[in-house]
Amino acid sequence: MPEPGATAAATATAAATSGSTATAGPGSAPRAFLAFDYGERRVGVAVGNTLLGRARPLRTLAVTGDARFAAIHALLQEWHPDALVVGVPFHPDGAEHENTRRARRFARQLHGRFRLPVVEVDERWSTTEAQAQVYAGTAPAGRAGGLDAQAAAVILDQYLNSGVADAAA
Repeated sequence: MPEPGATAAATATAAATSGSTATAGPGSAPRAFLAFDYGERRVGVAVGNTLLGRARPLRTLAVTGDARFAAIHALLQEWHPDALVVGVPFHPDGAEHENTRRARRFARQLHGRFRLPVVEVDERWSTTEAQAQVYAGTAPAGRAGGLDAQAAAVILDQYLNSGVADAAA
């Protein structure tokens, strides 16, 4: 099995940002992010920033449709992120599948509704890594929203550790 998150640095890409970027230059103010592990029934959410360079699971949203976006809006009001990070799944060989398209659509919807920069991150191994962290006892998934929220934290950690979040705009 490949290293979880090994491809994150190479595959973190900006999506639908209207010329904005989700990065800050060296010496600039810390940037805050909300990350999402998208699923049709549930969306895991994590929060993190460039100051600490770490993410933490926040909660899992088990609502759909407009209620989902209302819940996300409430989180945006609470956390005031500079950008959003969305995990986009691929097959192990890198091929796209239906959930890839769904996650990308979700990313476009976030950008369209909230007008924040959105970054897509390859989340091929995020659930596997989140499960390993939970089983090893190194993740607070049970207390902070479950496996989906922990997977969102893995996605955001991959992005923060890729160096893209700290690169010059």
